[in-house]
Amino acid sequence: MKVLLLGGGGREHALAWKMAESPELEKLYVAPGNAGMAEIAENVNIKVSDFQGIADFVAREGIHMVVVGPEDPLVEGIREALEADIRLKDLLIIGPGKAGAILEGSKDFAKEFMFKYQIPTAAYMTVTPDRIEEGVGFLKTLRPPYVLKADGLAAGKGVLILEDLQEATSELKEMLEGKFGKASQRVVIEEYLQGIEISVFVLTDGKDYKILGSAKDYKRIGEGDTGLNTGGMGAVSPVPFADGIFNQKVEEKIIRPTIAGLKAEGIDYKGFIFFGLMNVEGEPKVIEYNVRMGDPETEVVMPRIQADLIQLFEATARGELKTARFAMDSRYCTTVMLVAKGYPGSYEKGKEIQIGKVEGSLIFHAGTRREGEKILTNGGRVIAVSSYGKTMQQALDLSYRNVKEITFEGKTYRGDIGKDLMKLEN
Repeated sequence: MKVLLLGGGGREHALAWKMAESPELEKLYVAPGNAGMAEIAENVNIKVSDFQGIADFVAREGIHMVVVGPEDPLVEGIREALEADIRLKDLLIIGPGKAGAILEGSKDFAKEFMFKYQIPTAAYMTVTPDRIEEGVGFLKTLRPPYVLKADGLAAGKGVLILEDLQEATSELKEMLEGKFGKASQRVVIEEYLQGIEISVFVLTDGKDYKILGSAKDYKRIGEGDTGLNTGGMGAVSPVPFADGIFNQKVEEKIIRPTIAGLKAEGIDYKGFIFFGLMNVEGEPKVIEYNVRMGDPETEVVMPRIQADLIQLFEATARGELKTARFAMDSRYCTTVMLVAKGYPGSYEKGKEIQIGKVEGSLIFHAGTRREGEKILTNGGRVIAVSSYGKTMQQALDLSYRNVKEITFEGKTYRGDIGKDLMKLEN
């Protein structure tokens, strides 16, 4: 089978690595890919937003399956674009259409969906420019901190958590006036949920699903969860408190009603659902839906999947996921992200990366490119170092040992990934 994977980050490298294990894979292409993926696939210089270019490439190369990594092309309708091309009538596509991708594309839609299907989540109100005073009134009914979310996609920057009511009121007005462009033409005000965040991942064919396990990522740049938010500085899977009882609640109260709700809405959903959850005193509540895998969570989830990913994707696309063989590795997997100095603010690219004697860990490239024989930094997040362990500590020790084998000017990373979960590990 010839497969085209869209994307160029650590998430896509982890997906590519797992797909490359499959004996069913004839050829793997990645658009645009990165230096790491070039070792296991053929990188193609096509932007994920270039739907016509992608369709032409798929037709020309006889691609059998397209796997969509990032959310933007899904929200913009890449599935519909490919399905409308008569040359691609037999193409298998992993990723929902626009009707399903709106779960991530609109916070307002997602909240309405959750309330309609009685999926536990925080209280909320959606505010438009003509309802600012009502929005301010709703803010006054809440306890701090105050959560403001741009309704649309805002490149991970559209969520504000503020302690001061006056500041929240001011930010609400700025958002509605275009602080995040079209994404904040509507703003969702949410009740703040106090607890521990956890991500749960599902692959679904619209009827049945496979739970790909849980993970916790670390968004803040600084140790102790300080400093600015990033795309993710590391992750751990599974999450120790996600035991049998908690997982049962997630499946019964959240996963099943979500899949059933999509079906009831007439949405033919084939792809990943990423449930961003909060554990509130043992009760899971949904913070957000995403319609793709997370990053860097994919770098700890994919290594734990004990199944042929190509076969899983084929079963998903054909609506036959129920009978697909699937299991999860019981070991822990942890990843530590190496980032450029200055990230998530301004940073320099083009720094040469030296990879020494890495033993026992998986190296997933995020922001890298090749120039001749050299591998150079090409983004804020550069490389993820993932490792297995019977315990979380063993996995982390191995990741941190191999972090030292990778060097580039300005290399930055957090040294406390997973420490907050250690006391919860059995």
